[in-house]
Amino acid sequence: MKCVILQPFCIPWRGYFHQIQKADAFIFYDDVQYEKRGWCSRNRIKTANGRQWLSIPVLNKGSIIQGIPINEIEIDGTQNDWREKHRKTLRLSYEKAPFFSKYELLLTDFYKRDDRFLADLTIDLTIALARELGIEKTKFYRASEFGASGRKTDRLLFLLDKIGATHYITGAAAESYIETEKFDRAGINFEYMTYDYPEYKQFYPPFDGAVSILDLLFMTGGKAGKYIWNTEE
Repeated sequence: MKCVILQPFCIPWRGYFHQIQKADAFIFYDDVQYEKRGWCSRNRIKTANGRQWLSIPVLNKGSIIQGIPINEIEIDGTQNDWREKHRKTLRLSYEKAPFFSKYELLLTDFYKRDDRFLADLTIDLTIALARELGIEKTKFYRASEFGASGRKTDRLLFLLDKIGATHYITGAAAESYIETEKFDRAGINFEYMTYDYPEYKQFYPPFDGAVSILDLLFMTGGKAGKYIWNTEE
């Protein structure tokens, strides 16, 4: 069984969904420390003025937020205008995109939600977008379901053992800290991702591949898989 373990990100880029597509089981690493300026509460889209952040405001308890697990981070309910800001920004940038209307309704449904916790919203939206991309076989879990113990490699191996994984897929950056000998002893193979994707037609040249999956979906619709794992829906 192939498994990926990644932190829940806010409307991630296509490489994140490529990992989901390759996995039999995908574990949202939701019980590790939240990174204040990471990808859990924000991502970028392409606009006429360059990249722009779409951010979900979270309750900021000063420096303490740095020690809080992702699954305990709360959305800031006093800043309710962020949803409408997202919708207006997306509409302004992508209203003329060929498939904008196809996905706008899905996003609107999520923006109507009143989630208390950030991870509940971002995980559910990621799963919904994965299904829109035609990914049906992957099973989703949250690390917090398993009461993971240990640190770094030991923690990963604990989760992999819990679901019976035999193959671990991760990004190339993990090569600097993965303790490969522990994987060998556990009988688990691992694979590093390579991100080498073709360009597609975008608004506002030059091409920028380091943006949210929404850009690809709005521009290519059901052909999005062709630009990630080289298949069409």
